[in-house]
Parts: sequence; C-alpha cells; structure tokens
Amino acid sequence: MDDILDEAYHRLHRTGPEFEGWLSNHGPMAAEALVRHGQGARVHRWLDGYLRRLDELPRGLRPIDDWRAALGDPKRTGDWLHHFDRELRERPWREVLGEWWPRLLPGIAAGATHGVIRVGHAVRVLHVDGETPDRRAELGQALGYWAARWQPVPGAGPLTGHSDVASALAGVPRIAERTGGIRERLGRLTGVPGWAGAVTALRAPADPDDAARTLTEMVHRAALDYLRFGHGEPVMLVHAVTAPTAVLRTLPALDPALRAPSVAAAWSATAAVTSVYAAPTPAASAPVGGSADPDEVFARAARHGDEHVVKLADAVLETYATTGDQRVLAAPAHAGRLI
Repeated sequence: MDDILDEAYHRLHRTGPEFEGWLSNHGPMAAEALVRHGQGARVHRWLDGYLRRLDELPRGLRPIDDWRAALGDPKRTGDWLHHFDRELRERPWREVLGEWWPRLLPGIAAGATHGVIRVGHAVRVLHVDGETPDRRAELGQALGYWAARWQPVPGAGPLTGHSDVASALAGVPRIAERTGGIRERLGRLTGVPGWAGAVTALRAPADPDDAARTLTEMVHRAALDYLRFGHGEPVMLVHAVTAPTAVLRTLPALDPALRAPSVAAAWSATAAVTSVYAAPTPAASAPVGGSADPDEVFARAARHGDEHVVKLADAVLETYATTGDQRVLAAPAHAGRLI
C-alpha cells in the first residue's frame, strides 16, 4: 500500500495546488486517507477521474528572496513550490517544518485552510510511515501552497479566555451576510458583534500535553456541530473539523514550545469557519445515524467518492479512536447525504 501512495503522489505532483480559479487540489489528501484506511485499491481509479479536473503545475517567476514580502501572493505559487522542493531535497524534513511552521501558522486560513490540512496529511505520512522522495516532495508542495495563499484570521492572537472548547464553540457568532467566497466572508468578521471576544475565548493549554487534549476536544466538538449545523454549507463546514485535525497530526513533529500557538491558530480557524459557514440555527431533527463500525464508516465514505466526505471520515475516525464517542461516526454519512 505504501507503493500506491507514492505512485499517487508522483502522478499528482505534475499538477498545481489549485484548479478552476482557486479550488484546492484535494488529490494528495484524499489519496493518503484512502490508503491509511485500507482503501488503497480505489486510489488510482479515483485519481483517473480526479486528475482530469486539475491544472498543470504553475511555472515560477523568480526565486523567493524576501519570504515575508512573498507570503500570501498567489502569483508566486510556482516560486514557493520550487523553493520548498529545493528545501526538502537539501535539508531534513523536520528541520524545514520546524522553521516554517511558526512563519506560516498565523496565516492558517490559507486556501480555506487547505494549506495546513495538506501539511497535516503529509506530516502524518512522514512521521508514521517513514520517508521517501515522493513523501518529502508532497510536504514541500503542501508548504508551498500554504505560503502562497497565506491568510490570517481577523482578530486572531494568543488565547486569553477562560472557556472550555464546548463553551467557546457555542459562543461563536454567525455572520449575517452569507454570500461570497471565504475571503469575502472572513473580511466581514471584524464587524460581527462578539467576534473579537470569541476568537480568543478559549482557555490556553496549560502545558504541551494539554495542547493535544484541547485539539482533540476541538475536533470532537466540531464534528458534533457538523451534525447540527452542516446543512448550512455542508462542504465548507467540513474544514472546521479537518483544520484542527491537521494541527493535531503535526504536533508530534514540532518543538513543544510551538504547541500553544498551534492551538490558538487551530481555534481561530475552527471559529472562523464556524462563524462564516455554520447554519444560523440547528437542524430541525437529528441526522439519521449510520454504521457504528469504524471500518464500515470509512468504506461507505470511500464508496461515496467525494473528497470532502472521505477527509471528514478520516478525521472523525481519528477523534472516535480517542474519545470513544460513537455520535461522531454519523458525520460522514450525514455529509454524504448533503454533498
């Protein structure tokens, strides 16, 4: 199965991180999730269809010399991809990640949070399954995409509140004007009453171990909220779950000193996606439950085939393994009905 993922990466690395404007290329993330959960036999057939939608790898303009000036400039996407391709060829991947994670973290909204999500998938492979050239290259593509689309969440900063995850998430206000893409919606957050307090309301983790517990609870509660509010924007609200999952997956590869700011950034992403995409009111009735067998939950997501359903199932199974809360297992089937 490891060969299947490396082959998938090799096919996908001829394509760019976005297509049809600025839709994110989910191919590497979905392929990794499928292989991870025993569905590798589906990967190449799935890619045969998905690759037809993608754009070519963008060309570079010039080397990245002033990285601060180039952050968040999508015209430099090719330059960022070349930059990190070279970095990951010349230096250990943990060293590159450790240097760039704190630089990229404040821009966690990049590509509707797909920058950090793609990094999380790439780091999981490297950390759990080991290195190959294609896996290092995938981390480089993920970091390059994040850098090119780097975008802060308005009002985000260190956590100064005293709320637990459930209370903080329940207190996130909704934007009133629910039109446009994520960049337009995020731009409205500064005018939303209560947003300034909500984005920092979470209690900061007491220590590095508490950071992992906080992120686990964040993913857990966001998955439960998907069942209640996902009918508003079923595709986009998935990222309130998958963005903190990506940060959680990356923690083991980071210096413990980076865990507190990582939790703060993950919270800002989950809160922002919730504010701009969660339905203003909960569903009238609870979604019909699916299978309680984790393997069957993912197998059904794989059969559905939508990349968001696959990635939500991947994240939900991870939080179920930690929390044991069977309610979250209904989220992928719910997403499959809505998407």
